[in-house]
Amino acid sequence: MAKFIPVTGHPNLYRDSESGAIINCDTMGYNQYISTLNRRESQKKEIDNMKKDIQEIKNLLQQLINNGS
Repeated sequence: MAKFIPVTGHPNLYRDSESGAIINCDTMGYNQYISTLNRRESQKKEIDNMKKDIQEIKNLLQQLINNGS
């Protein structure tokens, strides 16, 4: 069974004794990262929706101009 050995000078990092892999056990940092990712995705969707709305308004204004001539 693998044993996790603390990495000196890094309180959230551990080395897997079998594979030699470094494992980050900082759950708070990970949760903040995921939260930031979700917030950015939400903002991107909101901006995309606003772009669509603006394009629709432009199309409607163009139709009004064309019908008024």
